[in-house]
Amino acid sequence: MEYVNLGRTGLKVSRICLGCMTYGSPASGPLLPGRQAWALNEAESQPFLRQALDLGINFFDTANVYSGGDSERVVGRFLKGNARREAVVIATKVQGVMREEPNGRGLSRKEIVFELDESLKRLETDYVDLYQIHRWDYETPIEETLEALHDMVKAGKVRYIGASSMHAWQFAKALYLAGRQGWTRFVSMQNHYNLLYREEEREMIGLCLAEGIGVIPWSPLARGQLTRGWKAESTRRSESDVFAKRLYGGTEEADRRVVDRLGEIAEKRGVPRAQIALAWLLAKPAVTAPIVGASKPHHLGDAVAALSLRLSSEEIAALEEPYVPHPVLGFS
Repeated sequence: MEYVNLGRTGLKVSRICLGCMTYGSPASGPLLPGRQAWALNEAESQPFLRQALDLGINFFDTANVYSGGDSERVVGRFLKGNARREAVVIATKVQGVMREEPNGRGLSRKEIVFELDESLKRLETDYVDLYQIHRWDYETPIEETLEALHDMVKAGKVRYIGASSMHAWQFAKALYLAGRQGWTRFVSMQNHYNLLYREEEREMIGLCLAEGIGVIPWSPLARGQLTRGWKAESTRRSESDVFAKRLYGGTEEADRRVVDRLGEIAEKRGVPRAQIALAWLLAKPAVTAPIVGASKPHHLGDAVAALSLRLSSEEIAALEEPYVPHPVLGFS
């Protein structure tokens, strides 16, 4: 395993982050935000969390909204029983709908203070290493959010703060305001970035490089579409993941060409497609650690193997050549 600093901080994280949205409790009936029919229960999740530790992964990402809080419970209970707290980096997020009431979501001071305490209880820890705003809150002044996050850092409940998918102008505004007011600045950006969605290269990636922000992409394998031939097979997740259909539903012909090119290079290399897709992402200078989900034993093995796979400039150019601009998605 390789370890690098997260942005300009001194925090060392593994170059693969385990995404824990998959772990918690499978939902049934109408799916609320954050609840997935394809989630694994606690017993099913434990082998993957164990595998991550065995592979040297020290970076675990979850969110309060995943499985309605059950993801945090499963991850927190496992890490408390199997790892020293100081040896792991726990990241979680706040903003999504947690309660069907006026203050049951968002980034107000009231909600941040309440939800952080709830997350700490579920994670069975006194502090979160990286506390991230899951999306931009258009109903709360960003100044209120930034000051509340700063106060949580000063209270010792949070070590670092990060952000997730938003417009680059929004992130730039938040960084500027934090610097002007002397508040804690965001150190990371968790954004949607992979071979099938490269719109973050327009502005966000350049901003993060200029500001020393660590980029930890979500969905680095495009919800599994970069791991197999074009619509070659369906999975429990692909059949029920409505969000994936929104992300990749309007550019199918262009996406198919990218997937086909990926398959050609993977076949020549004699390695799984996932390794090529992750190696491409890991080669990007702004990227700290892709957030990889795992529901089969080979998923994390492929992710770690990608760390030692070096693509040539010709291979990178070939992978990127078929791409066409996509609608900007994933900010809500």
